[in-house]
Amino acid sequence: MEKGMWQHLFVTGEYLPPKQILAGLTLEQVNRNVSESSHSVYGELWHATGWQDIVVRRDEERYRDWQLGDLYPAHDCPNLEAWHTLADRFLVGLDEALEWTSLPAKLKLEVDPGVTMEDTLLSLAVHNAYHLGKIVAIRQAMGVWPPPGSEQH
Repeated sequence: MEKGMWQHLFVTGEYLPPKQILAGLTLEQVNRNVSESSHSVYGELWHATGWQDIVVRRDEERYRDWQLGDLYPAHDCPNLEAWHTLADRFLVGLDEALEWTSLPAKLKLEVDPGVTMEDTLLSLAVHNAYHLGKIVAIRQAMGVWPPPGSEQH
């Protein structure tokens, strides 16, 4: 798979770029649950960033927490600075995922028996798209979609 295809999977896909999806939100909006069964925008991004850290950064400590059921945050985002830090961490993680795609040997690296980094990155792209889609749906339900300066998608 060529590098441009990976860029398409992680950043420029069939939806607005992740940076735009996450832009223009207030603290109240990132913490709001639009239904009893939904997570907040913050919860969705916290979850997606955690899994991305596990996959891309091979974060064993986070993986142990994940296995213990620490899948979503226990508390709301405390302030906009923390929100921006989380969003930046997610976006930097996307760049790090793309770094893995820079050499075919990296993609063929076996990260688990019979599972290559390419397999894992494809799964991560689907996982990210799923949670970014949930963030879009939450924003739509709150009436804050599309983000400022973006065209409707």
